[in-house]
Amino acid sequence: MSREPLHIVHGLAIPMGELEFSFSRSGGPGGQNVNKVSTRVTLRFNVARSSSLSEEQKRRILSRLSARISSAGILQVTSQKSRSQASNREAAEERFAELLREALAPKLVRKKMVLPAATRRDRLKEKKHRSLIKRERSDRIGEED
Repeated sequence: MSREPLHIVHGLAIPMGELEFSFSRSGGPGGQNVNKVSTRVTLRFNVARSSSLSEEQKRRILSRLSARISSAGILQVTSQKSRSQASNREAAEERFAELLREALAPKLVRKKMVLPAATRRDRLKEKKHRSLIKRERSDRIGEED
């Protein structure tokens, strides 16, 4: 069964031959069906051995998805939402593609914002005012004793 590669981002598609699927019984909805049919799908992808990824892409995926990748470098995605094995397989493929898209997306550089002088001045003025209110409040409490 030769399927077309799984499209991740522009210029990157993972061949189905690099993905390993296993099926097992699901604990989800399905009544008697649950006991008879293996509908849970587990997708495994060896990030370290992939010929589709560049070294930079592998490094990025391994660092950003480190919590989901085993010590052997295998990324595992499981789906058992549906009663259908085919639906669960599609869901696992989509989740896998989404994880790779997020991991490969460039990090946005945060630009430091420069506050206007008037804003800084107003903030400090408000802080001094609050401080004065609290100081007066504590002085009044001390007088009552």
